[in-house]
Amino acid sequence: MIEKNASVHWEGAGKKGQGRISTDTGALKSYPYGFGSRFEDDRSGTNPEELLGAAHAACFTMAFSFACDKAGFATALVDTRAKVRLVPQGDGFLIDRIALTLEAAVPGIDEAKFQEIAEGAKKACPLSKALASVPEITLAATLRK
Repeated sequence: MIEKNASVHWEGAGKKGQGRISTDTGALKSYPYGFGSRFEDDRSGTNPEELLGAAHAACFTMAFSFACDKAGFATALVDTRAKVRLVPQGDGFLIDRIALTLEAAVPGIDEAKFQEIAEGAKKACPLSKALASVPEITLAATLRK
């Protein structure tokens, strides 16, 4: 069993409040976030959707590379982007779509096998499974030659 930890410290009320996100590894150490970095164009902090996208892209990328290894293909390079869409719903918000975009160089693989492995990795990735309540998770996969 593996457990990873993150924490948040928040001060202030609602839109005027500010939070700080930290991880046990130190990858994030009191990193700021708040209303402006989540709902406006304040780039001085992060937001939960950006972090979720980064985590999903990282998890999927590893799942894809491991699945290629298992199928006998070594990945030369893999680039993944995740776009997480947050939309209003009632009095709150909903993540209604995550769009994954994969570009990878995998020597010796054909297009059909590449697409099969990519789709399988999307379904098998632990974060994809954890995010199963998101109505739409898409994947556009491009094999680099």
